[in-house]
Amino acid sequence: MKAMEENYELAKWLAGEMSESELAAFQRTPEYATYAKIAEFSSQLRTPDFDMDLLYQNTVSHKKPTPRVISFYQSKWIKIAAIFVVLLGLTFVWSTTSVSTEIAENGKQTSFSLPDQSEIVLNSGSEIRYKKWNWDNNRKLDLKGEAYFRVAHGKKFEVNTNLGTVTVLGTQFNVKARGNRFDVTCYEGRVKVVHHNHEVIITRGTSVTFDADSFEKGTVVNSKPEWTDNQIIFKKEKLQRILEEIQRQYNCEIVLNSKNSEQLFTGTLPSDDIKTALNIVSSTYHLKISKFETNKIVLEDF
Repeated sequence: MKAMEENYELAKWLAGEMSESELAAFQRTPEYATYAKIAEFSSQLRTPDFDMDLLYQNTVSHKKPTPRVISFYQSKWIKIAAIFVVLLGLTFVWSTTSVSTEIAENGKQTSFSLPDQSEIVLNSGSEIRYKKWNWDNNRKLDLKGEAYFRVAHGKKFEVNTNLGTVTVLGTQFNVKARGNRFDVTCYEGRVKVVHHNHEVIITRGTSVTFDADSFEKGTVVNSKPEWTDNQIIFKKEKLQRILEEIQRQYNCEIVLNSKNSEQLFTGTLPSDDIKTALNIVSSTYHLKISKFETNKIVLEDF
């Protein structure tokens, strides 16, 4: 019944027969923006021009049948029905080609569910794009940054990044693609990782890292990524990448006035206490905090 009422209101709007109050109420509905956009596209459709001379010759050369009288109201509703069919077709095309985007801005984390109830947590400075239409048969998405996946059991699930592809079936895993480093950790099930021409399968409690031309396999003991508990884990990481991650987690700018240190850092930093994080980095790399403001921090040599 509700669908019939919505179709009736849509038909009145297409025919231009709404009163001012009805139009105002219709424009406040959640569906109005979509209808207006589709109507704009349909208004651009054009029928081919008629050849009037050819039409006249064809008309006089044939015996005229008994004319059928179509009332004004019949023709009006035929027109509305035709427009409605066009709108339905455009709506179908719109839904099958539209892409959904989820973003976690710097300093924030975002959680959401996919159509199959798979759960995803996006880390700071990350983005995911996917198509909701026919998701059960096309379970693919594009990731920029880092995300933790708890995948519903079922068909193949695929995560594409600019550094490689991860394919799984009903599992829990973490994917991180930053710069030229590609990290994948499996917390449950099995994960196939493809990086350029290198393919490897990892199982629960193992991880794999691709960095430029290097490849390393490791083990993990946690049941989920540490960053979901406000901890940033680094394994043989360069100072510049550490500072980039701190900037993402705290949504700040860090200026480094120091010689570029090649020392690699392995350890944990908090993502909810910036002073402690900076103190750990400063003591490790023999730096001092010469400026500390809400959005800008300067580190330099002693």
